[in-house]
Amino acid sequence: MASSVQLRRENSMQESPRSPEARVGMQVEDLWDVQEPQLSPTEKLNACFESIPVSAFPPAPQGIEIKSDASLAEAVQILAQNKILSAPVVDVDAPEDATWIDRYIGIVEFAGIAVWILQQSEPPSPRSPSSPSGADFAVAANGITSAAGLGTLSPEDAAITSGNFFEALTSSEFYKKTKVRDISGSFRWAPFLALQKSNSFLTMLLLLSKYKMKSVPVLDLGDGKINNIITQSAVIHMLAECTGLHWFESWGTKKLSEIGLPSMSLKQIITVHEDEPVLQAFKLMRKMRIGGIPVVERGGKKAVGNISLRDIQFLLTAPEIYHDYRYITAKNFLIAVKKYLEKHDKRSPMLSGMITCKRDKTIKELIQTLDLEKIHRVYVVDDEGNLEGVITLRDIISRLVHEPRGYFGDFFDGVLPLPENSRV
Repeated sequence: MASSVQLRRENSMQESPRSPEARVGMQVEDLWDVQEPQLSPTEKLNACFESIPVSAFPPAPQGIEIKSDASLAEAVQILAQNKILSAPVVDVDAPEDATWIDRYIGIVEFAGIAVWILQQSEPPSPRSPSSPSGADFAVAANGITSAAGLGTLSPEDAAITSGNFFEALTSSEFYKKTKVRDISGSFRWAPFLALQKSNSFLTMLLLLSKYKMKSVPVLDLGDGKINNIITQSAVIHMLAECTGLHWFESWGTKKLSEIGLPSMSLKQIITVHEDEPVLQAFKLMRKMRIGGIPVVERGGKKAVGNISLRDIQFLLTAPEIYHDYRYITAKNFLIAVKKYLEKHDKRSPMLSGMITCKRDKTIKELIQTLDLEKIHRVYVVDDEGNLEGVITLRDIISRLVHEPRGYFGDFFDGVLPLPENSRV
């Protein structure tokens, strides 16, 4: 028995890439082989991941941090240059011997910066006092109306937010002087919830799936600093590297329909029509707290593209892409971004467009597609190409493990409270 297990392991190692992620997969393989036979496959996986410390997860290539006194413009530049969508914020006023809770004030994202700025461009409510900075910005941005905020957007509103609006926004003193710490508690400002290196893979996987965290920092309590940041995408990459391993194949060869995917039906999917303003898409994502939205034909069920929260970076880093469009509709936004990337970043995953699949695809095939294309969601379509559902990275991770009763206990009691007025 032992010799056959060892032989299978050697064969699997030859078939699987010899990467750090594949070596983690081999740890799961070893644990899988010794689990009690009466356990179900899901229970086996839970037990395996509970036995592996999160410190075994390969470190992320970049450890970028943003200081709390950095301006929004500086933060955007740091994120763009490093091709990342978010970074932890270090409190510059914290003492050198501060604990991790006092050292970090949260995680800032491209989307949080962009949406917060657009909110500030709204006229102040007559019932509430306006902040001087907000008033100054409204003037700097040529008196932008509520088209930039939460109201219903018409094609006329879209015209207001073209060309000059974004150039005025990114060149304004408001944008250059407002500090990252000033937007603490705004949209998509993530409270700082971190894991210790001794916490398990199971805890990490549950936080990224059931508890909807996009990324999980891993702390070294010795120096109170972040040792690693594990993202949903990194977990999917790890799974893709486990191809050929027995535990992965037994799970990954199942069809999507067999494991309950897509979990969201067509009626539950939030969409935006191709002729609606692109800001309507971002508004809907903000309101519904979702990371992406399909662009569909007017009067039809076919999706023509996908807009995600990471696309909002183009509102801040490439305002010139809108000069050729009177109305920034969702369709024109997709066209403009594609042209811009073809000229400036031909390796961008956004150039691949909208990725679709059928219900008879296996979970393994889907994972390989998501990892290869570096995307966060795939849309499920029927034989005619009509939209039927959507599957996200979180959906996949949630099918890998389940939360045992009472698993977290008082785990969340010591978590840094949400900033005042937080809307996360």
